[in-house]
Amino acid sequence: MKKTLIRNYAKLIARMGASVQPGQRVVIMAQLDQPEFIAMLAEECYRAGAADVSVEWQYQPLEKLASRFESVRELGNVPSWEEEKFRERSEELPVTIKILSADPDGMKGADREKLTLASMARNAIIKPYQDAMTNKYQWCVAAVPSVGWAKKIFPDERANTAVERLWELILETARADGKDPLTDWMWHNRKLKDKCDKLNGLDLESLEYWSSNGTRLKVGLIPQAQFISGRKSTVDGKHFNPNIPTEECFTTPMRGKAEGIVYAVKPLSYGGELIEDFWLRFENGKAVECGAGKNASLLEKIIAMDEGAAYLGECALVPYESPINQTGRLFYNTLFDENACCHLALGRGYSNTIVGFEKYQKSDFTDMGVNDSSVHVDFMIGAEDLEIIGVTKSGERIPVFENGTWSKALH
Repeated sequence: MKKTLIRNYAKLIARMGASVQPGQRVVIMAQLDQPEFIAMLAEECYRAGAADVSVEWQYQPLEKLASRFESVRELGNVPSWEEEKFRERSEELPVTIKILSADPDGMKGADREKLTLASMARNAIIKPYQDAMTNKYQWCVAAVPSVGWAKKIFPDERANTAVERLWELILETARADGKDPLTDWMWHNRKLKDKCDKLNGLDLESLEYWSSNGTRLKVGLIPQAQFISGRKSTVDGKHFNPNIPTEECFTTPMRGKAEGIVYAVKPLSYGGELIEDFWLRFENGKAVECGAGKNASLLEKIIAMDEGAAYLGECALVPYESPINQTGRLFYNTLFDENACCHLALGRGYSNTIVGFEKYQKSDFTDMGVNDSSVHVDFMIGAEDLEIIGVTKSGERIPVFENGTWSKALH
């Protein structure tokens, strides 16, 4: 892989993704798989003006060992020094960059019951600090290859070849393989915004999903919410791209307004395990029944993570012919797979989809119908024949998606 392409990718993450500004502190979270790239990314953050760049290293095999040997109490413990770290960050608001590379099967065999209980205990302490940061800081999630992840996608290749091929896929789908990725992303953001403007002009009250795989779902929308795309803003006006790649136009649905059944079209990689061939049935907005061909118990644990985990927090529209889907590859990584086709998310809703979000408090968002949860779990529903009808406040029915892509009304 050409070093110039990887350098441009690091620059894209620092300047367009996280949008690092002069004088800001930056925290990078990463596995141990690509230390040379992390050093390159740190350099690009400094070149963008960062006052300080720190890296928090993670290592999936250690996480699995901890799940095996530590008690639930120890796994769920948040020591005073760690809580102080979260408190300080909620006040200083450093730019946060998370680089994904974990093996999709890396936690296979771990004690999921223990991990779930520990996560719930930690979230009870950490979530208030995360809430305090919402809409106030820049963040970005991107990815680099690891041997485990690359071999999952290219099982017949040698490790080095598989990693090289995954680098190619990441740079291609992240629109980072051209001569000027920053300019390419400027135009990409503009096109997505234009699509959102058209959606917002329809004044939709609900979305109705239909597919031959059995999906029959109606989701109500929040009157004050709008469709937004990959480019977000903080309350003080800093723009950033939280996901690289991104192909979605999305909004936050109304809590308690989802009826019907929906079938996933791709596996869900969650916590180092895969949930496959699954479905969810909703009543009064809540997932009251679910099933899966593989790892149904893990899906049930996600839904039961907290009171809001069984409700929807996002409706995202992505055409079936997106660049990620055109690769013909399943990435086993939600950052990529969610941008292959339409998806929904269980759990926390996005308050920044509310028009004028910067002037509201958390209680206001709750009153409007924005769901709250410690989790936000995307799952893909965009079948090749997916149809979505938008119902307006006046009762007009407008095709939004036909045969898995934008209808003529939205072109």
